[in-house]
Amino acid sequence: MKGVLILENGRKFYGHMLAHEAAVGEVVFNTGMTGYQETFTDPSYAGQIITMTYPLIGNYGLFHEIEQANKPYANGFIVSELCDMPSNWQNEGTLSTFIMTHHIPCLYGVDTRAITRSIRQQGVMKGVIVPADMEENAVKELFDTPLETQLVQQVTTRTIRHQGSGRFHVAVMDYGAKTNILKDLVKNDCRLTVFPAATKAEDVLAINPDGIFLSNGPGDPKDVPHIVNEVKKMIGQKPIFGICLGLQMLGLALGGTSRKLTFGHRGANHPVKDVCTGRVYITSQNHGYVIDEDSLPNNVVVTHRNLHDNTLEGFKCPEMNIMCVQYHPEASPGPTDNLYLFEQFIKMMEGK
Repeated sequence: MKGVLILENGRKFYGHMLAHEAAVGEVVFNTGMTGYQETFTDPSYAGQIITMTYPLIGNYGLFHEIEQANKPYANGFIVSELCDMPSNWQNEGTLSTFIMTHHIPCLYGVDTRAITRSIRQQGVMKGVIVPADMEENAVKELFDTPLETQLVQQVTTRTIRHQGSGRFHVAVMDYGAKTNILKDLVKNDCRLTVFPAATKAEDVLAINPDGIFLSNGPGDPKDVPHIVNEVKKMIGQKPIFGICLGLQMLGLALGGTSRKLTFGHRGANHPVKDVCTGRVYITSQNHGYVIDEDSLPNNVVVTHRNLHDNTLEGFKCPEMNIMCVQYHPEASPGPTDNLYLFEQFIKMMEGK
């Protein structure tokens, strides 16, 4: 059926809908040429409508082992060409079947380049995916729906979970942790106790972990001040490693401030410089907020910087045993170049 994406600036982009479900959310774009399944199942996309800039999506089908969560948390998908004849020796089905099974609104056959240019010029904005013949009053009701702010609570684990049997006991604060991050911690000789996002610091420290990991997750870090307060209590108690939202939580807990990027960093091709070594890494990213480095205390050392816009991509505080990065080292751009960060976390827990 005919469908349309309507942005809050009034622009309309016509295509076809896989099903009748309508969607409302923050419209963002991802520049990855591959990895659509990992993108669609990344909990950090909760509340958002994802526009894929690469024109052909679904061409290598599905492989359920690489999914990053038990279901997609995004509010909608937008693609240019949706492949219905995938080819791959690991293929387990078509992407359209996956989308329909999870009842995620999807618009395809649309000019994703034009959508991306609109977002780049004016910034991310609210949008809706609706049937092309939906009445204006119904569209207005959708636009009047406020965007959700408590997204971390949607994606976090509901119960304490355990994973792995390694030498180092790591307390994982699950703000929407991707499966591959947990797998890489386990590969690095860690056994994990995974806590719900709002767990009190006292309960986390009560298990006496060797280290604490703060995961990725969706939304604005300022929307969850109660979680930031618990992070503040854990600083200095144990070695802490944060990724993405985990970095932002640490930044706010240390007294820093965050701000929203115009259109965010989302894709598998972002150059980041390790300012300590001078080496440049190609990284996978998915975030819409950054910490202003000038707002951080003097004992914080900037370790990584984005070469597209010079924003903060990593910092450490040696005297408090803190390290964190804004990008996703487990997501395999490189493909193994950034795994050294997990090794550094192990050294921190060893006291090195």
